[in-house]
Amino acid sequence: MTSPGQRRIDEIGDESRRRILDAAEELFAERGFDRTSFVDIAKRSGISRGSIPWHFKNKNGLVMAVVERAVERIWPASRYQSVPSLTEVFSETTRLLNAGNSALVFMILVEALNDRGVVREQYKEFLGRRREGMEILLRLRRPADADPAKAVDQERAAAVALNGALLGIHLQALVDPDSVDMPSALITLASMFDKNIADVWRS
Repeated sequence: MTSPGQRRIDEIGDESRRRILDAAEELFAERGFDRTSFVDIAKRSGISRGSIPWHFKNKNGLVMAVVERAVERIWPASRYQSVPSLTEVFSETTRLLNAGNSALVFMILVEALNDRGVVREQYKEFLGRRREGMEILLRLRRPADADPAKAVDQERAAAVALNGALLGIHLQALVDPDSVDMPSALITLASMFDKNIADVWRS
């Protein structure tokens, strides 16, 4: 049985870890991974610099912890088993755009494009989760006369296209928010998707 004293130590450790991750996430989104130091993170978090490697060993460990937490928050593993509607998918994109850490998603993308290691694998998992949800959405709309031998590949291709469109709208809104009407863009995309959904299963 854990003693009250040990529980308190664990709580303090968890709180320190959370504050470090929060500060690192903010700074990575603002400055990028390479231009953020442990000193910067310590100042922002109010946690001593020496505590950072104690929790995360090194900067790579901290980067991965930030990426893992961001991916899980944006698209939790539990969503693999969910059946999202198109509205839910678009609402998720809007929520992501409005989140304080939205720029971090594309900072991670830049890092993934220049990295062959774990950051890329984490970003692939994030994209895979979104694609999986869209494939489920399409599968539920599959017409009875669709060719089962082709349907899976057709739905995968459509999910990739829809995922790319959503992320593209998001990126444009981040870069030039004054010129991008996010709700209108999503409504237009939804309308185009609904009007042409039957084409997904045509050869």
